[in-house]
Amino acid sequence: MNTKITQLRNLAATALALAGLAASPGARADEVTDWNDNMLTAILTARVGAAPTTRVTAMVQSAVFDAVNGVYKRYTPVHVPPQAAPGTSARAAVVQAAYGVLLKQFPTQQVTLDAQRLASLAALDDDGDGVFGRSVERGLAWGQYVADQIWTWRGTDGFSPAPPPFRGSTETGVWRPTPPGFQAGATPQLAYTAPWAINSPADFLPPGPPALGSAQYAADYLEVQIMGHTNSLLRTADETFYCNFWTGNTPGFWNRAAVEVAKRNNLSLMENARVLATLNVALADAVISCWNAKYTFVFWRPVTAIPLGATDGNDATVPDTTWTPLVITPNHPEYPSGHSSQSGAAAAVLAAFFGDETEFSLTSEVTPGVTRYYTSFTTAAEEAGDARVFGGIHFRSACNDANAMGRQVANYVLQNAFQRLHGNAP
Repeated sequence: MNTKITQLRNLAATALALAGLAASPGARADEVTDWNDNMLTAILTARVGAAPTTRVTAMVQSAVFDAVNGVYKRYTPVHVPPQAAPGTSARAAVVQAAYGVLLKQFPTQQVTLDAQRLASLAALDDDGDGVFGRSVERGLAWGQYVADQIWTWRGTDGFSPAPPPFRGSTETGVWRPTPPGFQAGATPQLAYTAPWAINSPADFLPPGPPALGSAQYAADYLEVQIMGHTNSLLRTADETFYCNFWTGNTPGFWNRAAVEVAKRNNLSLMENARVLATLNVALADAVISCWNAKYTFVFWRPVTAIPLGATDGNDATVPDTTWTPLVITPNHPEYPSGHSSQSGAAAAVLAAFFGDETEFSLTSEVTPGVTRYYTSFTTAAEEAGDARVFGGIHFRSACNDANAMGRQVANYVLQNAFQRLHGNAP
């Protein structure tokens, strides 16, 4: 057997094993969904946090979208004008665009990414001789061009370099580093990173946390004090389980859900690219808007507020100096909730494409082998909010306001980005 063919087949098998790409019977996969899986595997391997993950997924899926859209010329692009040469392979362009961005983002994973790339290209080798035709070669060149353009563009978005450590304040109601790690505030630069589709995160600034002396704050305080305690007697076993389940990477949850539903609906290459690009651009802009709000209001976490309840000027907030949350508190300001902003945005995008009353499942890297099932995107987003309150790391207002903000961001993206130019997408 030809050595080149043997090598390609062996590397293809290796890539499939590494990325866990085995599709369920009847599910339709293509290069867009395959490389979404590869992207999530790379992010998990690198242990990227949920908020900065949205920047990575938006870069990859924008490159994929602009690459395939450059061939079909159906929609307004994210950044790169649709001008691929006639006869360019859209499938090859997708592979190279995703690979190109991921390799720049995760250079230490080159061996795995190379294997995954060869696995994808083997499927485009019609003659089985390891030689690609002009269409594929044009696709690879175009995909790499798009990847380079996206990478260069986002290299000046303000995310790097990171600013000095943010440590908040010990003033009443203000965030300060939380136990057990007492780390500085995470990724404050996301508050001023350039957005993807919205004009400014200030356009989506939520109303702010309830005043410390208000009845609403007292109600939020009491709920998380009772339900979010490590040993809460009122939190059910299922509620405890999904609090831990939702500590996984939020963009990963929603990308896997999108791919599952897209495969079930047998979408085209172009439409898979559009769904995933819309989802991830909305997620990225929701996080930028959320972080802008977090570092505007700089509100304290329950793990700080409840032991200091006697200092907040509210007679209804009874302090508990021994109180600890079920879930370890993330190291950034409380209001609004990052998980809820992302889940609200994702639910709005996926409902727009598939209808809200769509059944789907979610899996978590934190609880491998466990799957939860949902009857609507809204239900899942609401559970994500409950998980943050019952996990003891957010007040209810932070989750409700974040969900609404995420939906507003998503609706803006749906109405203003990825708009049809002409004709019907293939």
